[in-house]
Amino acid sequence: MISALNRLVDLVEEHLAEDPDVRALAASVGSTEYHLRRMFSSLAGMPLSEYVRRRRMTVAAAEVVRGEQDLLGIAVRHGYGSTEAFGRAFRAVHGAGPGDVRREGGPLRTQPQLRFRLTVEGSVPMDTRLVNRPAFRLIGHAARVPLVHQGVNPRIQEHIAGLPPEEHQRLKALADTVPEGLLQVCDDVDPDGTEGTELTYLHGVAVARDTAVPADLDAIEVPDGTWAVFRTSGPHPQALQTAWAATATDWFPSNPWRLRPGPSIVTTLAHAPDFTTATCELWLPVEPG
Repeated sequence: MISALNRLVDLVEEHLAEDPDVRALAASVGSTEYHLRRMFSSLAGMPLSEYVRRRRMTVAAAEVVRGEQDLLGIAVRHGYGSTEAFGRAFRAVHGAGPGDVRREGGPLRTQPQLRFRLTVEGSVPMDTRLVNRPAFRLIGHAARVPLVHQGVNPRIQEHIAGLPPEEHQRLKALADTVPEGLLQVCDDVDPDGTEGTELTYLHGVAVARDTAVPADLDAIEVPDGTWAVFRTSGPHPQALQTAWAATATDWFPSNPWRLRPGPSIVTTLAHAPDFTTATCELWLPVEPG
């Protein structure tokens, strides 16, 4: 995986004016576009699309400062059809327009070329198990919410708080398969993991595939497959978010599995009365890598 990510970085450099063909590269290294994009964003701390934009504007800025070519020529060479579109992208990265930078030499915000390396420490073992599950359903109350990487997601908090206490008990009574208990489900997540992009959040439970779904509840159909289950314990939600990040930095690079499309599921096994600490399980859909 580390080698594949570095090849992706090289591909970006070779074709800066174009969107990289991630699907073809993933196929050539026996991976998938979905997994490669998820691993890139997790390890780089930014979506692939953002990295490409920053690198384009880094190279373009050097040409703007040298002043050897008009701005339209620079814009076209870097994949933009007009100086206006180029100027918007340039300003978004550097905080100033290309004309200002050409006159004053800055400000410039340079994006260095990334290089991924795997550092194996092994000091914190991950409590993991692999589970094969037949197809099942996730049912409950769904809402579209923005993706938040750190801290509490206020939209999710608001969604759960809007449900009456008796509804939580009703959902628990409907559950008839694993993962057990009330679940926090994230589906339709942007493969690049871009913060602020929308996803489907479902507060609900797991039921067998043939269990009838009450008319007032939303449902997500989950196909059969393998799940990597990570147990976490500690401050909530920090311990859970740290473990989620560690799946990309530690577990996937060291194990012959890759993410497959599908919902991620969190079940809370125990928690403090004020929910400041909790023991949880994170279920991620995987396939052989």
